[in-house]
Amino acid sequence: MFISFEKIEQAAYPADHMQNPKHRGNDMILSMCRNKSRTAFFTVYFKKAFGEYWDTIENTRIARQMWTSEMHAFYKAKRIETPKPPFIFKMTIAGWLFTLGIMAFFIYLAYDSMKPPLPKSAEVMHMEKPIAIGDVFFGHFEAYKEKGDRVASNVGFGWFKISQVAGDTIYVAKSVEMNKGYKPKEQLNSTNFEAEGMPAFIKEKTAYTVRLIAVDTKTDFYFDSKK
Repeated sequence: MFISFEKIEQAAYPADHMQNPKHRGNDMILSMCRNKSRTAFFTVYFKKAFGEYWDTIENTRIARQMWTSEMHAFYKAKRIETPKPPFIFKMTIAGWLFTLGIMAFFIYLAYDSMKPPLPKSAEVMHMEKPIAIGDVFFGHFEAYKEKGDRVASNVGFGWFKISQVAGDTIYVAKSVEMNKGYKPKEQLNSTNFEAEGMPAFIKEKTAYTVRLIAVDTKTDFYFDSKK
């Protein structure tokens, strides 16, 4: 982030009445300064002012360790008289815009956390219900020859019926007409199913999908809608 520092002279006081410790006979001036810092977002004036004695003939600064006790006393007196800064901290236009953007972001987060959730659709609520005997789902199955195979040996799309539920075991009966490729569910048989269901366990169940895995782990069922 861009940042700059500069020294601002707030006041200047002639100090001709005192002896110049560096070049005797040369006039001096006490310059009261204050640091100023600027960034793209704000400007800051440092509250504390500091003094510098300058040789007006040589135009050189007199080191502080050379100050006499009289010079120190004069500096302390004039430091009290030094004008206050026009401000201590001031935002720039970019700073105000940045601050407003941050405030708007947190207001949005607060609003988003408090607003009521969107109402669920009837289809989502239907899918969220516990699986029960007689439920009919649309989806597909993937069958594997051996446990652990990565490529299915048989895939079928169609309707599936829950023929029995025994604790955590769910028996899935496939439609008598399964299709090798995807077809709209309205075109596939959803009334006639195999007599025997395959025992399976729930592997995943959300508002949009149900995944079951056969007890022998050789068949996976994927359902994405419910009749």
